[in-house]
Order: sequence, then C-alpha cells, then structure tokens
Amino acid sequence: MLARPVVLLVGIVLASLNMRAALASVSPLVGEMAEAYGLSSAASSLVTSVPVLFLGLGALVAPWLGRRFGAERILFAALLLLGAGILARVLPSAAALYCGGVLVGTAIALLNVLMPGLIKRDFPDRAASMTSVYTGAMIAGATLVAASSVPLERALGGWRASLAFWSLLAVVAAVAWLPQVVLARGAGPTGHGAGAGADPATGPVRSVWRSALAWQVTLFMGLQSLWSYVLIAWMPTIFTDHGMSRSAAGVVFAFNNLIQVAGAFAVPLLAGRMRSQRPLVVLVTTLVAAGYAGLMVAPVEGAWLWAAVLGVGQGGAVGLALTLIVLRSGDAVTAARLSGMAQTVGYLLAAAGPLAAGALHQATGSWTPPITAVLGVCAAALAMGLLAARNRTV
Repeated sequence: MLARPVVLLVGIVLASLNMRAALASVSPLVGEMAEAYGLSSAASSLVTSVPVLFLGLGALVAPWLGRRFGAERILFAALLLLGAGILARVLPSAAALYCGGVLVGTAIALLNVLMPGLIKRDFPDRAASMTSVYTGAMIAGATLVAASSVPLERALGGWRASLAFWSLLAVVAAVAWLPQVVLARGAGPTGHGAGAGADPATGPVRSVWRSALAWQVTLFMGLQSLWSYVLIAWMPTIFTDHGMSRSAAGVVFAFNNLIQVAGAFAVPLLAGRMRSQRPLVVLVTTLVAAGYAGLMVAPVEGAWLWAAVLGVGQGGAVGLALTLIVLRSGDAVTAARLSGMAQTVGYLLAAAGPLAAGALHQATGSWTPPITAVLGVCAAALAMGLLAARNRTV
C-alpha cells in the first residue's frame, strides 16, 4: 500500500510542526504577558516552565495510553488537546494562562513520546532518516512561530490574538491525522492500531528503568532540553535587557530557530551512519557552550553569531537525543518505553531550567550567573552523551 506511507509521512510532518510551536510562540511575547498580569521574573518564567513540567508528567502516561488505545488515536487526541490548550491561554485570566500551559505541555508530551516508537515501528529500516525529518519539521514549526509572533501581535491587535492564531496549526494537523485513525481502526488489535508501544509477539520486556544505558540516554535528553528551554524562555529578554529592541530580539530569536533546522536535520542522518555517535556529542555540546559563553561576554555585539552557533548546537543536540532513543532500542516496544522514560525524566529536569534562570536573574540583576550555571549543564551533558553514544542497545 503505497498510499499509506505517503499519508503517514504528511501526518508526521504536520504533527511535528506543532511539537514546539506552542512553546516558541510565548517567548517573544512574555514581556507583554508579564505586564498585563503584573508578573515578576520568576512568575513570568512559570509561563514557559509549566508546559515543560507537563512535558515530563504527560510522558509518564503516554506509553500506556499508546498501548491501550493505539498511537494513532492518541496522537489525534493530543493535537485536539493542543489546540484547546492554546486557546485556553488567551482567556483573560492569569490562572487560565497557566492552565492552558498544562494542556499544551500534556499534549506535546504525548506527541513527543509516541513519535519515536511509531517511527521505529513503521520505518524500521529508515529510522534515523525519518527522525531527521520529524525533528527538522519540529524546529521549522518553532522558527515560523518565533518569527511571526510579534508581527502577528501588531497585525491582529494584541498578544492574545497572536497566541490564539497558532491553534489553527494544531487543527490542520489533526485533520491530516484522521486517515491514520481510520486505518488503525481497520488494522485490528495486532495491526497498526495496537500502538507504537505494543507488540504481542515480543513477549516480556526488561524494564528500561533498570538499565544504566537507558539512564545515560535519559540524562543526555534532559540536560540538552534544559539548555534549550532556558533559551526558549529567555533569549529575547537577554537581548532586550542589554539594549536591543524587542523587534530585533524577536528576529534574532527566529534566526536561532531557523538555524536549528540544519542541525536537527543533518545530525540524525550522520548519527545513523556511525557505530558510535561520540564525535557528534562533542560537536553539539561544544557549540552550545561556546554560544552561551558568547551571550555572557558580548550578547548584543555578537548576537547573530551566537544565535547561529547555538542554533546548530541546539538543533543537532535534540536531533541526536531523539536518534539515540531509536538507535539504543532493539525494537519498537523498547523504543516507546525508552522514549517515555527519557522524556519523563528529561523534561522534568528541563522544567527547572527556565524557572531557575529567572530566579537567579531576579536575585542578582545579571544574566552572568544563569549562563554560568548552564555552562555547567553543558559539561554534564557531554559526560552523559559520551556514555549514551556507545554502540549498545538497551
């Protein structure tokens, strides 16, 4: 059936476009949101930290939901939930802003966790290349949203309309995913409808939570997520605090997201051709550390250079982390379980990043302490990544 892989590919790409868009739409507008509700720096950081926290909490239940109801059905439901969460955030209430973040984070968690297992199941011989496609689409969605948020705010008359606009992207993806739901229903309990985490023929599966290698993959996932979400939350603010206009800061932030597409697409392809991915671990962590150091030394003067260096490192790191989940798994069942573990622990760890960075900045009045702390995170990620990149399987 030639049609199904094509339809599935379209569904994967459109779903992936949503996997960071709802998060990237907030960062350029966080100043206006804080002003509207009188939020402190720490409270403002919760606007981005709450969704990331629920990326971890939602990941706890995602593998079970995929096995119980089928990956296709849960992915479809997640896209609808995402659209609802985006709309909830624009209701005239600070509580709704945070509650919408809960829905957004939970929805993205389901997408994040089930996608690697689905790719391992349906594209077993092209898992690395398909990972590059969906990570590239994920970063491209964030780029589009980051570049458009401030112009949409001006065109539509406010930050609420700008945020609400992106619910349409989730609705379009949900419609495109409908054929997968129909095909899964017809496949029966042992077909595609069984979900990315179910394979009755596999038999008992060793718990990934007891595997040292699984923990190494998980910690690399979490540490690279932490440095990325600090940038998603605070990069435009770092620039504006040093004198750059809000519009220019939004453009540089969008450029950073655009450059991430190159790393997210190229690194998984390279990783799939290598027995050990250690050189790639060294490359991406070094780039991120260099970019953060640049933000500390000359944030405005070198803004475009640091955005580019960080972009290649960030995109490459997330692509590598997701590829390691697939490469370190022997089958689709293990991939789904390792994905659930890595993204549960990883995003719970990452959720602390924006909040801690905001609190450190508020306490010291400087961005140097938060950036110094992230450089320590880069060193830890290098150590974990070198262990996770060995040619072994869970």
